[in-house]
Parts: sequence; C-alpha cells; structure tokens
Amino acid sequence: MKNGSVISPDILRGCKAGNIKSQEQLYRAFYGFAMSVCLRYCKTHEDAKEVLNDSFLKVFDKIESFDPAHSFKPWFKKIVINTAIDHYRVNHRHYRYQDINTVTETGSETETPLDRLGYEELLKKVQMLPPAYKMAFNLFVIDEFTHEEIAQKLGISTGTSKSNVARARELLRKILSSAGQVSFEK
Repeated sequence: MKNGSVISPDILRGCKAGNIKSQEQLYRAFYGFAMSVCLRYCKTHEDAKEVLNDSFLKVFDKIESFDPAHSFKPWFKKIVINTAIDHYRVNHRHYRYQDINTVTETGSETETPLDRLGYEELLKKVQMLPPAYKMAFNLFVIDEFTHEEIAQKLGISTGTSKSNVARARELLRKILSSAGQVSFEK
C-alpha cells in the first residue's frame, strides 16, 4: 500500500467478497491510524477500541461503496470519525453543555507552560477536556470540519459549536499552563 492511502486491489477484492484474510490484512494495515483517530474522540481506551471495531465493521459493510479511483485513507477516516460521533451522541449526550466555570485548578500558579509537548502528551491533555469540548475541538482543529458541519453532526447550533471550540481552547491553555493539574467538578 502506498502511504496507506491506496488499498491493494487484491485486499479490496477480498474484502468485497467477504474474505476474512483480506479483512484481517486491512485491519492490520489501518489499525494504528484508526486507533489514533479514535483516541482523539473517546474518553477511555476501551471506548476507543469499541469505536475502532465498530468502524471496521462499517467499513467491511460499506466497502462496496468505496471508489478505488480515490484514496482509501480519507474515506476510511470519515467512517471512523462518524462512528466516533455516533458513539458520543449515544453515550455522552448529557455532557453536551458544560460550563467553563465548573473547572477548578488544583495546580500551582507558579508553574510555567510546557515548552515541548509530544503528541502523546498533547493527546492526554486534550483527553482532559469535557466530552462536548473535546468533540468540537477535534472536529474543528484536527479534522478541519466547519462549525456548520459540526453543528449538523452533533445536533447543536453553529453558535454552540463555536463556543465549545473557544472554551476548549481556553481550557486547554489552562491545562497546559498548569502542567495538567486540572480537575473537573460535576
């Protein structure tokens, strides 16, 4: 496979025919990519695994609709993101609106912002965001959805999407400046 974007015609034919070996090859080839997307959207590693497996099931069910003239990775990513959104809607609906004022810092005021932040560490910080903020932030900042698209997918207003992204950024700044010493009250 070329940069993970082009799927082997043999694997594609096998998946379309329901061949388990081809499906396993596809799973192995895209597991890491899919898990990284799922971890951005899910609260726990277990939730991410659930979304990942649901995503692959959808891919195998919808593989007939994939156009081999296009790159596989963007098509696949869209399915993973939509599956994560569906999971969020079902499991976190009551977390949709969380006021930024419910955040309390427990860290020292003298701590400095992190100078160097690796991907894994940044992912941990984004995971600290309330679910509604994390979902909007990931969709807007990482996956470049518009606020209108986010509003439609999450069943919220465009203004709420903009507000959630702004509040996520503000909260993320606080989290980063206090080296992650932030807790959320319910």
